[in-house]
Amino acid sequence: MATHDPDLRKELDATLQTRKELGPEYESELVESFLEKLDKNVDRRVRRQLAEQQVQVARGDRPPRREVAGRDFWERFGVAALSLVLAVPLSAIATINAGLPGLLVCWAGIVGVNAVHSVGLRNLLRPRTNQQDGEWD
Repeated sequence: MATHDPDLRKELDATLQTRKELGPEYESELVESFLEKLDKNVDRRVRRQLAEQQVQVARGDRPPRREVAGRDFWERFGVAALSLVLAVPLSAIATINAGLPGLLVCWAGIVGVNAVHSVGLRNLLRPRTNQQDGEWD
């Protein structure tokens, strides 16, 4: 979905009209002039969006998260698969060096990593917005 800037559209129309009047010998100058205006327009939009994001961060708001369909599934699947692949040698090393207590600590770490990842570290670290300053749980 494209957004149309009416001022930019007017500039393009004026450039095309000027080209018709002046002829093709001035075409490269007209195109360069229009591209400079387009570049300034893009720069202005980018600066405005960055400023809006900085204001959101300063307020403590989070910009909307753009989700890609299925991305969360594959991310969780990857972490789970990697932790299972690493669990075999880690379990062997823990058992050889520390016996059953080492194995239990190893698997507690594996389960902990997967649990934190599935819940989402951001949810654990996000400040609570419904509490007043200095209010206790």
